[in-house]
Amino acid sequence: MSKKNTIDPTDRHIIELLQEDGRLSNTVIARRLGISETTVRNRLNRLIAEGIIQIVAVSNPLKIGYEAVGILKIRTDIKKLDAVIEALHKIKAVWFAVQTTGEADIHAEFVAPSIEALNTLLYQQIYTIDGVLSAEVSLILNYLKREYNWGVAGEPE
Repeated sequence: MSKKNTIDPTDRHIIELLQEDGRLSNTVIARRLGISETTVRNRLNRLIAEGIIQIVAVSNPLKIGYEAVGILKIRTDIKKLDAVIEALHKIKAVWFAVQTTGEADIHAEFVAPSIEALNTLLYQQIYTIDGVLSAEVSLILNYLKREYNWGVAGEPE
């Protein structure tokens, strides 16, 4: 289990502002919070370095040409879980993976440019990983809700 990273109210406000608009400049954030741009820059660098936040452009894969986008529910030989996780890290099409409770040990999300590429992903990459017992595949037909401004845990409601 990893050590919990600590963030203070200023970090929370920076994160909330970026969740609303990830294009905000450090200068604008500093002005809104009444702190220096240097403070914002240093805090952002720390938040990124500690893996607390990631600043990226989030696209809708269905609108930029991916025909097969979906979710994998992977059951593993628990003794080989670390090796499975390491192998999943090397597969570019798998962009998100989490260890879970329940029927599957890992939930992963993937993008593939075509059904043929999905077939290759499954049969030549996922199913061949030593330790993968099974993988249930669900294709995403449409995004019904995709929001990233869910706030910061521990904040007042």
